[in-house]
Amino acid sequence: MQKQPVSITMKRGVAALAVLGALGAGGAVVVQQNNAGAAATQAQTVAAPAPAGSAVPVPAPMISMPDFSVIAERNGPAVVNISVTGSTKTGYDGAQGRGRDPFGDDPFFEFFRRFQQQPGQRERAVPTHGVGSGFIISPDGLILTNAHVVRDASEVTVKLTDRREYRAKVLGSDPKTDVAVLKIDGKNLPVVPLGRTSDLKVGAWVLAIGSPYGLESSVTAGVVSAKGRSLGPEDSYVPFIQTDVAVNPGNSGGPLFNTRGEVIGINSQIYSQTGGYQGLSFAIPIDVATKIKDQIVSTGKVAHAKLGVTVQEVDQAFADSFKLDTPEGALVANVEPGGPADKAGLKSGDVIRKINGQKIIASADLPAVVGVALPGDKVTLEVWRQGKAIELTGKLGNAADKVADVARPDDSASSKVKLGLQLRPLDPVEKRQSGIASGLLIEGAGGAAAYAGVQPGDVLLSVNGRAVNTVEQVRDVMAKSEKSVALLIQRGDEKIFIPVRIG
Repeated sequence: MQKQPVSITMKRGVAALAVLGALGAGGAVVVQQNNAGAAATQAQTVAAPAPAGSAVPVPAPMISMPDFSVIAERNGPAVVNISVTGSTKTGYDGAQGRGRDPFGDDPFFEFFRRFQQQPGQRERAVPTHGVGSGFIISPDGLILTNAHVVRDASEVTVKLTDRREYRAKVLGSDPKTDVAVLKIDGKNLPVVPLGRTSDLKVGAWVLAIGSPYGLESSVTAGVVSAKGRSLGPEDSYVPFIQTDVAVNPGNSGGPLFNTRGEVIGINSQIYSQTGGYQGLSFAIPIDVATKIKDQIVSTGKVAHAKLGVTVQEVDQAFADSFKLDTPEGALVANVEPGGPADKAGLKSGDVIRKINGQKIIASADLPAVVGVALPGDKVTLEVWRQGKAIELTGKLGNAADKVADVARPDDSASSKVKLGLQLRPLDPVEKRQSGIASGLLIEGAGGAAAYAGVQPGDVLLSVNGRAVNTVEQVRDVMAKSEKSVALLIQRGDEKIFIPVRIG
């Protein structure tokens, strides 16, 4: 599945994730003890008077375990098995037989296969077959599943628990969120109720139903390990639900239920170094999936909004540099010239704290909000700039649009600062060759700056969000800084913020 570059890029590393399908969610409970000894002990504890002046402990609430059999019986008939046939192109030199491929034709293992075509190899169409899961959301046959389940499919078959089979039509799919919508011709079909991800709590019990390895109607349970989990730039539009529910290839596209029997996620990915379940599974929030479904049903395609910025995480060093009370928000490393953020007045070094009133805690929260909005939507941004909060308003663009580059102004000087940097202005030839209109070339790096990762050849663009074109400007900002400074660096085609401790 080819993923297009996203408008908001996350500057952080992530572990490799196998797109195999996941499910999970839930909440921890205290199991009631029903033995006489425990009851007697409890009675004695209650009867014993508390010492004067001591706090009386409040017992934890006693909650019974959820009865997953009720959820499975009630909602199981609306969970379907999906069989896919299609073809994919792969390199072929005449000696590579299909019998040597340990993963066969299963498209769920493409993450591991990763064949690279060698010089002289020919391409050939190889038949593929795979299985996945899905769930019916309307009595007339609307089904939600993963986009990667039906990718490159020439034929999709849906099988119900009562053994009825239907040929399905793919109404549309969105690789960026990994959501697809299918349609089968049916009437009075069983459906699942949809819940709200916002009501879900970390530690809550959740249940998954699906077809791991083609084993239909398999039920597994676990708890919600985390919410709003970012899995890297390619999945930046999805704030995943992380669970410890056991899921495996074939569970992809299946529903994740809360204890009320409502679907709160679509099982999508697992973390795995072997191809099997290793305790970490990830589900697409149903709120995200519903927005994508609505677009597909009404228009047959999906449009994503963009703000046109590159963001980084705000750690404690950045918080100290920008005089923030807490290390929260999305630090703007780069603004796309002429893009929506540029038109709204955003600048490199701004920290976005809220968007439309919604708090941005981690940098991953921003693309997750923007990615599911529609192009043209108006946004209000609360931004921290040079020690104070300001409000900006703008209109989101279309992630499919490209904006032409525009140049910026310039100035100059040379010397050495207490950061451990040797700086000088760019000469006209360097500006022309690099396309950088202003900034200071770092000829040497030592001390705190080198330790933080600054390298000779980098170009210093700003310090603590203030553009610098002369060494005097750098000294001026440094004189007002206490614990650390945030350097905006241009390295090749990339712009990154590097925090440098100076206190």
